[in-house]
Amino acid sequence: MTEPALAEQVHYATASGALSSVWLLIAIPLASAVVLLLAGRRSDRWGHILGCASIGASFVLAVWYFFALRGLGHKAVSEHLGSFIQVGGYKVDWGILYDPLSATFALLITGVGFLIHVYAIGYMKEDPGRRRFFGYFNLFAAAMLLLVLGNNFLMTFIGWEGVGVASYLLISWYQDRPSAATAGKKAFLMNRVGDAAFLVAMFLMFGYLGSTDFATVFNGVGALPHGVTLAIALCLLGGACGKSGQFPLQAWLPDAMEGPTPVSALIHAATMVTAGVYLIARAHPIFDATTIGSTIVVAVGAFTLLLGCIIGCAKDDIKRVLAYSTVSQIGYMFLAVGLGGGAYALGILHLLAHGFFKAGLFLGAGSVMHGMKDQTDMRRFGGLWKYMKVTWITVGLGFLAIIGIPPLSGFFSKDPIIEAAFARGGWQGWVFGLAALLGAGLTAFYMTRLFVLTFHGKKRWTDDIEHPHESPAVMQVPMILLAIGSVAAGGLLVYGGFTDWLEPVFGTTEVPEAVHYSKALMTGISIVVVLLGVVISWLLFRRGTAETEQPARTAIVRAARENLYGDVLNETLFELPGKLLTRAAVFMDGKGVDGIVTGLAAIVGGSSSRLRRLQTGFVRSYALTILGGALVVVAALMAVKLG
Repeated sequence: MTEPALAEQVHYATASGALSSVWLLIAIPLASAVVLLLAGRRSDRWGHILGCASIGASFVLAVWYFFALRGLGHKAVSEHLGSFIQVGGYKVDWGILYDPLSATFALLITGVGFLIHVYAIGYMKEDPGRRRFFGYFNLFAAAMLLLVLGNNFLMTFIGWEGVGVASYLLISWYQDRPSAATAGKKAFLMNRVGDAAFLVAMFLMFGYLGSTDFATVFNGVGALPHGVTLAIALCLLGGACGKSGQFPLQAWLPDAMEGPTPVSALIHAATMVTAGVYLIARAHPIFDATTIGSTIVVAVGAFTLLLGCIIGCAKDDIKRVLAYSTVSQIGYMFLAVGLGGGAYALGILHLLAHGFFKAGLFLGAGSVMHGMKDQTDMRRFGGLWKYMKVTWITVGLGFLAIIGIPPLSGFFSKDPIIEAAFARGGWQGWVFGLAALLGAGLTAFYMTRLFVLTFHGKKRWTDDIEHPHESPAVMQVPMILLAIGSVAAGGLLVYGGFTDWLEPVFGTTEVPEAVHYSKALMTGISIVVVLLGVVISWLLFRRGTAETEQPARTAIVRAARENLYGDVLNETLFELPGKLLTRAAVFMDGKGVDGIVTGLAAIVGGSSSRLRRLQTGFVRSYALTILGGALVVVAALMAVKLG
């Protein structure tokens, strides 16, 4: 197998003018988080306003910086902020890299993030800890911005860890619920596995290249042995799988639904799960240098997108269906960035479109919960379109966008990925292309099921719900704006030259077409598969469903309800050996180390207790002992003399 040609040398211009203050994108929400977390109850009345204003200000700056960057001939600038670590020959600087890729992520994080912040004002209105919640929200956004704006892998890793800490605090927000506390811990620990892989990648970079700076690493990757390049790529992939919820580290992501719905929207649309896609896209010179590494990325994406689709078909919790939808959609993005070349831009395009429709879908789910006393079981919904028309319309548009109905955004972002997968050629093109195509049909099936069971059919509400109601305006406005993005974002990005915008980052943005099929034919097949999924789901669920879980009739349904035994796999491969090792260590400590210590103590204690009996305190006993000792001495002397 021949390796791809090496990328051109990477150079970044020095930031000047307006772009010399890009660090404010991070500083503003970070400062707001510090104020909200330290000011205490005195800021309860205005804390949510400050939280929204800070991320809104960052969005305004991101737009300004975006247009400033468009006016530059060199579409990548770096700003040195100071020295972070300097030990011997190793030096790491605080620095900002602002190029089309980081500018795109900054707009997504601050733009969609701002709408979710506004929505949270209404959603968290009755929560006594709302001010602290917005502090964590701002911390989350600041960490994600650091992750995408750092100019070296160590700064990216610091933001990476900040996102992990903030996600733990937000997922386990309802600390009085054991399920929420467990979910937060699960997310935190599973992400540590990926983070360890990320650390190993940085150790290899430093060991072979003496730096973790992007430019140094990317320019030196061509001189590395292929085994080292592959190891770095696989370790980076491990980190990406942990943060983006991809196989085999996907189990934490659905459990993260235990947090408030705005948290789910922020994690799944604008921040945490997109971090892995960013990492692979940013490190594309490394993956371009190893065909094996990039193929593994494609395989992980293809497998995970099918895994998420299959499990999503069997879930009844509206938020968990959307969670597995995210697992699947991120799989499409991994598939795209693994294909390389022009498909890098397709992956980022789908990431942006996904940010709009997935945020809108989660906020819509939160609106349904708001009107249904926090119920999440779709089997207990039905007929809600009459009572929540704004929510019905916005969720409907998000539903049509995610399944790829033209001309909504998903059509412009997902279909090209399917075509690019088929264009890979050989058996890989067939396998990955068919996986992506099947995933599109399954997505249409389970999303139609969600939409129909929630908004259509007969009423299946519980007795304590009399009058479902629409959400307040502060929650409706973000949903409407995200619905507009779900409709228009894809077309605007494609026809607005988005792939050309990313060309300075990835080089060519041309995507090869499938050799044996025209683009029109591939598009037609994709739409037919999607419509087939919609029709089958509509026929099955248009009249509702059983209000309690029915016995699984097939092995695939049983497996899907058990998350395809992903938790069982993790428990068997990692938790069980850990438990056995812990028990063995406890046994060795108790019976071995402690046994020796307690055994010596027992010997000393037993001996002393027996010797103590000789100390009676009676003179006659001592005299008899002296006499006995004297007789022994005399007998010994006589024996020696006679001998």
